Amino acid sequence: MAFDETCADSGTVLELDGLTAGQVAERVAAGQTNDVPDRATRSVRDIVRANVFTRINAILGVLLVIVLATGSIIDGMFGLLIIANSGIGIIQEVRAKRTLDKLAIVSQTKPVVRRDGVTVSMGPQEVVLDDIIELGAGDQIVVDGAVVEAMSLDIDESLLTGEADPVRKSRGDQVLSGSFVASGSGWYRATKVGRDAYAAKLGDEASKFTLVHSELRSGIDKILKFITYLMIPAGLLIIYNQLFSSGESLGPALSGMVAALVPMVPEGLVLMTSIAFAVGVVRLGRRQCLVQELPAIEGLARVDVVCADKTGTLTESGMRLSELRCAAVGDAELSRAALAAMAASDPRPNASVLAIKEAFPDDPGWGVASAEAPFSSARKWSGQSYGAHGNWVLGAPDVLLDPGSDTARQAEELGSSGLRVLLLGSCNVPVDDPGAPGTITPRALVILEQRVRLDAHDTLEYFASQNVKVKVISGDNARSVGAVAGSLGLPGGDRPVDARELPADRDALAETLDKSTTFGRVSPDQKREMVGALQSRGHTVAMTGDGVNDVLALKDADIGVSMGSGSPATRAVAQIVLLDNKFSTLPYVVGEGRRVIGNIERVSNLFLTKTVYSVLLAFLIGISGVLSQIFHVEALPYPFLPRHVTMAAWFTIGIPALILSLAPNNERARAGFVPRVMRLAIPSGVIIGVMTFVSYLLAYAGPEQTETQKVQAGTSALITLIMIALWVLAVVARPYTWWKLVLISGSAGAYLILFALPATREFFKLDPTNIGATTSALACGLVGVILVEIGWWVTGRMHGEHRRLFAAPGDLPGVH
Repeated sequence: MAFDETCADSGTVLELDGLTAGQVAERVAAGQTNDVPDRATRSVRDIVRANVFTRINAILGVLLVIVLATGSIIDGMFGLLIIANSGIGIIQEVRAKRTLDKLAIVSQTKPVVRRDGVTVSMGPQEVVLDDIIELGAGDQIVVDGAVVEAMSLDIDESLLTGEADPVRKSRGDQVLSGSFVASGSGWYRATKVGRDAYAAKLGDEASKFTLVHSELRSGIDKILKFITYLMIPAGLLIIYNQLFSSGESLGPALSGMVAALVPMVPEGLVLMTSIAFAVGVVRLGRRQCLVQELPAIEGLARVDVVCADKTGTLTESGMRLSELRCAAVGDAELSRAALAAMAASDPRPNASVLAIKEAFPDDPGWGVASAEAPFSSARKWSGQSYGAHGNWVLGAPDVLLDPGSDTARQAEELGSSGLRVLLLGSCNVPVDDPGAPGTITPRALVILEQRVRLDAHDTLEYFASQNVKVKVISGDNARSVGAVAGSLGLPGGDRPVDARELPADRDALAETLDKSTTFGRVSPDQKREMVGALQSRGHTVAMTGDGVNDVLALKDADIGVSMGSGSPATRAVAQIVLLDNKFSTLPYVVGEGRRVIGNIERVSNLFLTKTVYSVLLAFLIGISGVLSQIFHVEALPYPFLPRHVTMAAWFTIGIPALILSLAPNNERARAGFVPRVMRLAIPSGVIIGVMTFVSYLLAYAGPEQTETQKVQAGTSALITLIMIALWVLAVVARPYTWWKLVLISGSAGAYLILFALPATREFFKLDPTNIGATTSALACGLVGVILVEIGWWVTGRMHGEHRRLFAAPGDLPGVH
């Protein structure tokens, strides 16, 4: 495009063919660059700080200092949890950050800038003040500016203002970063860059590493808040008991206090959740799936309705011209010339125009169009006027023609076979006339072939097997959409609905959406309304798309999924971007979400059971101290050393939780995370706490007990605790597979070794040689195991969860 106009800014005259290299250098030196960070992820320093300075690490750190002050370094082994908490979290987040950074570069919005009379594509951070930037349909506006050239330029500012209707822009009008081009083309001059502009907030949010707005994490936060309230009175009681009631010296009293408080902290729960999310996003990254917000993995696993566009999702984006069927014999040469001219003059050809251009590459020499009407999803047609060569339109036959005409019926029949059919027609008014397109004379039907994606059928079958409904929503002819959907075996796909006949009332629309699966001639506003109608019925909706017409629906859907080849605006609002454009990647995203949700629920049961029995045991010991003051008897000392609780957690929680959090898991995602976890954790924790206390009482030799008897009593309580905790692990690990059985038996075997070897008995201060105390401990443990099984069986029957817990793996949905 040649420009011969100039504009003034701060006394400087700028050629509209762009800045010179010298002018660019001046602005870079003056700091007039678009210096807003193009990535919103945290820096490595922020990641380290966030993982080290946490509330849980602070609590453990204070307790570690107390233990080390007593001179017992061995009892400070739980301090390794601080290193594990911080180190693993840092490593996983940095790895995920680097993967996301690499993937985000691929999908970055790259504006086309005119400099020294040449157009070049560059990163948004390279734009400087007064740059001249090209605009075309689907382009995201990266900096604020003023329009210098416009050809039917419509800007969609809905992402900034909430207004759905595109705004027509003329020369001199302002455009804002974060909006995008709905139709037309033009050029604008950057007037505000960097932090002075709207800063392209949508682009900055792309690939953000975040763990917010998640049902899973919000549930864990509620649990942690409740636990904090319990820890305060329990901690005060145990401190009072150890320091004032039990008669212990300062060193043992402090060790007992720390041993009681450390297991109350579910130190690994948040860690395991972060690891599960981070590993999930890295795994998906290797499949060329860019997860822009981590909770999107969880969200897609909860989706029960997927709204899929036809073009670019079920079919390949590219097409080829199958046939040109002229309305009259004499129209053939003229129609070919008109199509060649329209394709040659389109600065931003879509897939249909590219197919036409490939079939008719020779420009007939009609010159530059005197008027243009770019294609828009709402209008369903585009057009050019060529003076003496006439006014030409190309678009949907059922929109441009009387439905009762022979040409319209012929187009409908062709479309019903899955072909894409466009009408080429001449009209009696210029295409930019307010009354356009006016009266249309049909010239030819342009018949294009769409290729169905090879993976579309298997993907639809997967969603059907998971009871996820798929709705095909397309702007194409309804019968054409139905033919494609029917060929893929989509239930109800062969009975398409024309969206122009859909009811306006939301309830009635929702009713129609429940009954039908395939919809054609859907406008952008209707796509948005359809998403809202489905959500009003309690559905969790995912929307897939690649075009500008999908943006509003993607923005409103619970999960927006964009194709990597889609428009920059589409990628900016989507939570998930399929960079390789494969619809078949979605089942892997669902699988990762289910793995995260199911596994975190499992490990939450383990960590919270430990918290419950630790709090209860502290209360029981603490209450005994209060009662001792009332009845003037010696209080019970806390049965465990810090090294005992560390050892108990190794193979009942720590190692099993790590393995379970990363294991395959295909359980359906369900709501009610917190109630389900607490239904196991509270009764199991109460049983462990009570039976451990009973076992300790039975082995306790009284206030005059020797040091050996004290160790034997603590060992007996530990045996009971480990037995029942291992059984809780066995319950949580259901349904069983070979590796889960190995995990459980390996955990039990590890404890047998620790109790059997003299060296480990000496190190951990274990003494199971008192036959009577050990026998009573085993009996208490057996009673606890039976009670846990009964309790879990009862709650399972009450809430209908037995099939999930006790079924064989092959009986579960999606597990083969």
